[in-house]
Amino acid sequence: MEAAAKPALQPTPRETATMQFQYLDLKAQYETIRGEVMEAIARVMESQHFILGSEVEQLEAEIAKKLGARHAVSCASGSDALVLALMAAGIGPGDEVVTSPFTFIATAGSIARVGATPVFVDIDRESFNLLPEAVAAAITPRTRAIMPVHLFGLAADMDPVLRLAKDLSLFVVEDAAQAIGASYKGRTVGLLGDFGCFSFFPSKNLGGAGDGGLVTTDDPAMAEKLRMLRVHGSKRKYHHDILGTNSRLDALQAAILRVKLPHLDFWTRARQLRAQRYRDLFRSAGFSERVRVPPAPAADYRHVYNQFTVRCESRDALKEYVRRAGVPTEIYYPLPLHLQPAFSRLGYRPGQLPEAEAASREVLSLPVYPELADWQQESVVRSISDFYAKQSA
Repeated sequence: MEAAAKPALQPTPRETATMQFQYLDLKAQYETIRGEVMEAIARVMESQHFILGSEVEQLEAEIAKKLGARHAVSCASGSDALVLALMAAGIGPGDEVVTSPFTFIATAGSIARVGATPVFVDIDRESFNLLPEAVAAAITPRTRAIMPVHLFGLAADMDPVLRLAKDLSLFVVEDAAQAIGASYKGRTVGLLGDFGCFSFFPSKNLGGAGDGGLVTTDDPAMAEKLRMLRVHGSKRKYHHDILGTNSRLDALQAAILRVKLPHLDFWTRARQLRAQRYRDLFRSAGFSERVRVPPAPAADYRHVYNQFTVRCESRDALKEYVRRAGVPTEIYYPLPLHLQPAFSRLGYRPGQLPEAEAASREVLSLPVYPELADWQQESVVRSISDFYAKQSA
């Protein structure tokens, strides 16, 4: 899987016989660790201890060590991780949280779920992440927190956000659901603000066999509060000091994630090589004016490529064309949050956040998982090239 390889964009006999492949092939990953996973599942089944317990405690310790966090508190999902962080910070009705409109709904949904108001600001055209200057312009006396998203596995530009938060005594809750292992100027994402929120949804770089999430923090008091909140606000059974919720990580999920965690660096490197190979293939194909390929990140950013997302002309027609050719793609995200019906009460109108709206019309995510074969990447790029060649004919 040489990053610089530039094979000719011609079908191979194998490809001709097997044109269909998946956007994300979880079975391919599972085949490489099947024995370890089954042993871990059997261990939990033999113990008959399914909620929290030693498997969860060991996973939390291992992830904390891996990321360099002082505290890691697991929970039932990445969405819950965001909610729990906001609850721990005491954010609720009457408060505002500045965030991105170009992300999964769980980001702003978590803000609404605690009774606060999401305030959407526009994104950077190249990174798809929050514009720091837009964040600064959106601050009001009601602002209590900023929730940057490290979208697609690339860190947001955090230094201006952190300075602003420090000056105004605001919380920073990082949505790092897609970015475990990413870094910003030598610092691990999820450890830059007050809280880092991660998801273990199966499609994530570190994915379980179902839902799961985790919150990192360096504040021991906040960590203790998070542990209470995830078990109905309790330290002792049937004694509840605060109102919490039920958001516990299953031991089975923890055991599977413990198997996968030691492989994460290898899988991340494979994703990075696949991303670079796409750049080389697109460069060789020679139609960069029609498809904007994400450039290699700056040296002080570590991109982990949960998605490899291009911007393209005639996106919807292109997606349908390559689908018929057997090439899987996805759109993350087809409608920005400020224009979603669920947030209509906030009163945003089309045209208010033009970069987010343009991205939603133009983005297309290509397969980028570690087990992706060379011929599959070649078929992706060839199909896209064929589409634009026919448009120009």
